[in-house]
Amino acid sequence: MKKLEINVDNMPKFDLKKEYQKVLKDPVVAKIVKGLKLPDEILMENTTMLEKAGCEYHNCLECKSLATCPNKVKGHVYMPINVDGNLNFEYRPCKYYRKLKQNTEYLDRVTYLGLPDALKEASISKIHKTDKNRFDTILWINNFYKDYPNNQHLKGLYLHGNFGCGKSYIISALFNDLARDGYHSMIIFWPEFVRGAFLDNFNDNFMKAKETPLLLIDDIGAEHITDWNRDEILCPLLQYRMDNHLPTFFTSNLSLEQLEEFLAYSKSGVDAVKASRIIARIKQLTETKEMLSKNLRN
Repeated sequence: MKKLEINVDNMPKFDLKKEYQKVLKDPVVAKIVKGLKLPDEILMENTTMLEKAGCEYHNCLECKSLATCPNKVKGHVYMPINVDGNLNFEYRPCKYYRKLKQNTEYLDRVTYLGLPDALKEASISKIHKTDKNRFDTILWINNFYKDYPNNQHLKGLYLHGNFGCGKSYIISALFNDLARDGYHSMIIFWPEFVRGAFLDNFNDNFMKAKETPLLLIDDIGAEHITDWNRDEILCPLLQYRMDNHLPTFFTSNLSLEQLEEFLAYSKSGVDAVKASRIIARIKQLTETKEMLSKNLRN
């Protein structure tokens, strides 16, 4: 539709009516105007805006995808509406934008901290199932997915194994699919999380991690261990979740025995008792599985 240059503010009423009638010759604009059920006097004063709406609607009729949207607000069309007898205009989402929103709204229910964006697209249906060494873990994940809606206090999973075997992906896939069903969760990359302990937003993130219905502590045992992050962050976090029976998941390159040894050592020396207490909480919160598979990152 060719854009008209109309300045309604300085236009005599006769000329404005002519321009209004010219715009109405476009059947798309005429259909929009008919649906408004407003007096011509009101519509005529908004000829330029109606023309703009018509142009954008024409764009939508010819559009093939969200990526090629030429409108001012991508994925939206500028449309007039009747509000109690007054003419207003608003941006309405197109079918492509609505579909995108529908397919990605689950992301509003999963909080990711320090994880790669690729995990946001993880799904149980996309998990590689060709390696028999992964079967037991996949079966466990499927069972948890089926059982969780009936019991939100199931034990989580401590999943350990070699680097790059897909531990984070498998649990992210579980959380994403549960998010698609309406359940909330949080996934935190543990080494980065504890490094940020003195940032302004840490307390908020820490409270979210304590209270979220589902939590994944990713790559525990890869952090720089200190008395502070062991005793003042990890221990109270696990205690709260244990007391409230909140499913908690872990991924690690370390077995629980190796993790206990790792947690015992800090700059201040060796404290096997505190490390043992943390491992006891992890055992209370989780079942343990080892997954040894090929490195999928190569």
